[in-house]
Amino acid sequence: MNEGPFQRTRRDHKSENAEDYVELISDLIDSNGQARVGALAERLGVSQVTVSKTLKRLDKEGYVVAKPYRPVVLTPKGKLIAESARIRHKTVVQFLLALGVPLETAETDAEGIEHHVSPATLEAMSRHVRNGSD
Repeated sequence: MNEGPFQRTRRDHKSENAEDYVELISDLIDSNGQARVGALAERLGVSQVTVSKTLKRLDKEGYVVAKPYRPVVLTPKGKLIAESARIRHKTVVQFLLALGVPLETAETDAEGIEHHVSPATLEAMSRHVRNGSD
């Protein structure tokens, strides 16, 4: 039986938090050389306790290595998820910009859309940006 839109949306929501975390961890490592709980909490607008609990779950799931008082490290699995999320985000932003959406709005909207867009729709967005129309 095919997955319906409601089931897909619920599945997407489950992975959204993990994707946001690993993408941000990757960004922090790229820009600061490391990702720490305090920086993650500040950027996400949540408490350090919330970040620590989430990191513990992501560690169990094999996305990160999170040890107390140490910078967070992405595993190869975490790096793949972060890169995939980054590519989806960039594609959605470029598509929204091509539609005339202002950059700040495109960035904000892409943050939600990127987690729910199907591969077929993402490819159509990418093709539209590459070709200028479709």
